[in-house]
Amino acid sequence: MPATDATYLEAKRLGRTMLERFLIVDDHPLFREALQNAIHLAFPVAEILEASSIEAAQKTLDTEENIDLLLLDLSMPGTRGFEGLLALRRQRPRLPVVVVSGLEDSRIVAEALACGVAGFIPKSVRKPELASAIRNVMNGMVYVPDWYTPDAAVPANDVTGVAARLKTLTPQQLRVLEMLRQGKLNKQIAHELSVGETTVKAHITEIFRKLNVHSRTMAAMQLANVDFAAILADAGIKRPRPASDA
Repeated sequence: MPATDATYLEAKRLGRTMLERFLIVDDHPLFREALQNAIHLAFPVAEILEASSIEAAQKTLDTEENIDLLLLDLSMPGTRGFEGLLALRRQRPRLPVVVVSGLEDSRIVAEALACGVAGFIPKSVRKPELASAIRNVMNGMVYVPDWYTPDAAVPANDVTGVAARLKTLTPQQLRVLEMLRQGKLNKQIAHELSVGETTVKAHITEIFRKLNVHSRTMAAMQLANVDFAAILADAGIKRPRPASDA
């Protein structure tokens, strides 16, 4: 029995049914090992699957349903540019993907974000920062390196553009965004919407992607100059009462 299977069964025996599962897609064994070490630093009992090619990753995704995060090297054999990423996104569009790459260029980061990734981690970062980045993504954040500068940053006063992006959110994403604006934690949002925290994290990742922001604070700032109450009303959503009003 593979070690990962033994770890999973032992975790189930001990009652840990929410064991995190990761898929590493990288053709370099040494870097797969480095990623494993970083993941276990953040999640000591996580189960880790590996694939050394896009084709192997696709076969794994065909047979493994419960994967929480896929970590992908863009420069994979047999693929060009973002072909591998797009193929995996088409196969499992709701699975969060983080690019872990040696290509350190803001334009590449911006294009990866436009493809819907949940983060872009340079291979040059040290293990503690890599572990922290993975932990942040698992908590629903979108990770980008400190040096990243968007090529086409949206002006803060671009009210029309912000309103248009807000209208691409689903009603449930708008509800989550309103609760983020109120400063509520993921578990509070999950309780009020009667969904799991994993679902809330998935909504937050999509909200950040659609609004082109990378934190809760930036998302809240997007709402400063728009009539968010009207957008909620147009979507047929009754604005939730802040906790202080309860």
